[in-house]
Amino acid sequence: MSFYGTTESLICLQMQRNFCFPPSHFRLEKRPPVTIPTQKTMPLKWVFNWQPNAGSTVNSQILNEVSQCVESINGVKEGRWKATITFYKPMLRDQALAAEFPREFLGISLPEQPNKYYFILRGHKLVLEADSSIQLIMDKLQSYKSRLALNFEGFQYQLGDFQLRVGKVVPTHSENLRGIVMEVEYLPISSLEKSRQIMEEFVDIWQDAMSKRSLPGHFMHIEPNFSDYGLADQYTSQHTAVQYAHVMAQLIASVQAVQAARN
Repeated sequence: MSFYGTTESLICLQMQRNFCFPPSHFRLEKRPPVTIPTQKTMPLKWVFNWQPNAGSTVNSQILNEVSQCVESINGVKEGRWKATITFYKPMLRDQALAAEFPREFLGISLPEQPNKYYFILRGHKLVLEADSSIQLIMDKLQSYKSRLALNFEGFQYQLGDFQLRVGKVVPTHSENLRGIVMEVEYLPISSLEKSRQIMEEFVDIWQDAMSKRSLPGHFMHIEPNFSDYGLADQYTSQHTAVQYAHVMAQLIASVQAVQAARN
């Protein structure tokens, strides 16, 4: 897997002196590619977002019904989980440079990797794993500023060889529900292709259980083209980060569709 720059420089986002831009900014620069060490594989997971029916919105009752559905198929509650996505914007002294900076720059923290932080540039199809301390460096440099942060939080359930995580999407320091997500993780296998059939079979069972509740919407999973990001068949946390970035795009599209219908 190749990126411009090094792990410490945030995907080709260079920092401070000895780099190719004014001191207080991260900036996209094309540099000779270097090889990032292969990431440790982990159990495969699919990330779903709740897609409301036309004219309906997400609410806490739907979230409660989903949790009850997991328990109805013998899911055992194990505890809480939380992931966070942050939307960053560049702190520009010269607004004429705005076009040179990525418009969609996301940072993601995942509960299974508390010492790591992930950056996604969907427009450039780039994903990078860095030490979690990189957030402190960004704060000190004030090159990028948090524009919006969303928490994905809820409960984790064990169901045989599967782990399910069901959670709400809310802004930090707020309980304003923006969406509902679900992770389905299959513990024995790390291969995307080898696990596909059993994941599809499990999702069929899950959708059948959910259909009995007649809720105004459904869970949707659209698998990103991981190869666009240089990711292989063996699943890693970078795959999860990419999935969350795509889920966010779907959630934003759903909110925009609801707003357009109201107008």
